[in-house]
Amino acid sequence: MLKVKDEHVLANVDYASYQPKVSKINEMIEKNEGAGNDFTGWVKYPETFDKVEFENIKKYAKVVRDNYEVLVVCGIGGSYLGARAALEALQGLKRNDKLEIIFLGQTFSSDYIFDVLSYLENKNFAINVISKSGTTTETAIAFRLVKELLERKVGKVKAQKAIFATTDPKKGALRELSTNEGYVTFNLPGNIGGRYSVFTAVGLFPLACAGVNIDELMKGALDAEKACKNPLINKNPAYKYAVLRDYFYNHKKGVEMFVSYEPKLTQLGEWFKQLFGESEGKDGKGLLPDSATFSTDLHSLGQYVQDGTKQLFETILYVKHPNNRVVIPHDDANLDGLNYLENKDLEFVNEKAFLGTLEAHTKTGNVPNIIIEVEKMDEYNLGYLFYFFMKTCAMSAYLLKVNPFNQPGVEVYKKNMFHLLGKKGY
Repeated sequence: MLKVKDEHVLANVDYASYQPKVSKINEMIEKNEGAGNDFTGWVKYPETFDKVEFENIKKYAKVVRDNYEVLVVCGIGGSYLGARAALEALQGLKRNDKLEIIFLGQTFSSDYIFDVLSYLENKNFAINVISKSGTTTETAIAFRLVKELLERKVGKVKAQKAIFATTDPKKGALRELSTNEGYVTFNLPGNIGGRYSVFTAVGLFPLACAGVNIDELMKGALDAEKACKNPLINKNPAYKYAVLRDYFYNHKKGVEMFVSYEPKLTQLGEWFKQLFGESEGKDGKGLLPDSATFSTDLHSLGQYVQDGTKQLFETILYVKHPNNRVVIPHDDANLDGLNYLENKDLEFVNEKAFLGTLEAHTKTGNVPNIIIEVEKMDEYNLGYLFYFFMKTCAMSAYLLKVNPFNQPGVEVYKKNMFHLLGKKGY
């Protein structure tokens, strides 16, 4: 079970003083009365999700797995980060699966898009386009290009059967196109924003196509929903974590560094940054969410964390037990001096790296550390973890007195870009 450990936060946090505020906000969340309450459909989604669509997701995922070599997922932000993070967290960076997943629509890079399109020329591929509106520029451009390639390769009729759209249930350009073309469609509920959408078809369809057990993912989310609705801080890991984040924000910490000890969790850090950055960075407020992967980044950022300015605290996601075992062998020459580790498991070495770094950063570097501990990384625990972070984020943002569910600042760059591109009306 997930634990939030505060033994290394280097502070005596007065949880009792927070309890009245937390209880009030919890009631507001549960009653759907807070700012942005038209985007809180995710709160009870693990128990209220559409079971018929869920079975359709599994049905059409099997169609994709049985008939195609590649699934191209077109989306940006919350429309792709959750699925990518989950895919890598569960299946690693070197996937060995009959279906390849490629992500497109998250960049304007002509080199990246050219490389993907060139690669797809000789592949039998399907497309999952994800957009609530259908007009998000990066995704819309990528979809237009990859759809044109697919139609040229197999013809319009076969292409229509190979395109799966996840979009608004009733309106928008992608919904209209899907209806006109006869695409299989899945719903992105209107009351769930992109960064809170990983448990909808946005995340579930690509994951099911990849062979992920989405039943277990949702089971973990449901258990997290039950655990994270308790108003008592000492009984609710999400609220304990939210209070710690708020405490550090109000005690001159401006940066939260999200750290894992597994390269396959790097994209989870990217999802984390969007969730918290887009939810809290408003009205001149909010922690800057950063991320790192140890021990790799100890050889680059480690010096700064240890001896640099004391503007940050670390949140460590520590997975106690890896899914695979690797043992260090004996070497007769021992020129590398590693025979003292012979027959030791890398799980043992990674744990000691974690404990050694923890002591260095807290006791010598005076950098507070929050530890989020999970037993292992599987579908159940990842589902629990996703929901835990989302509930933390809602509480944390409300403690800051900002709306967790809007992103007004994102529109500024878009307006400037559209003006420079010559779009009508800008």
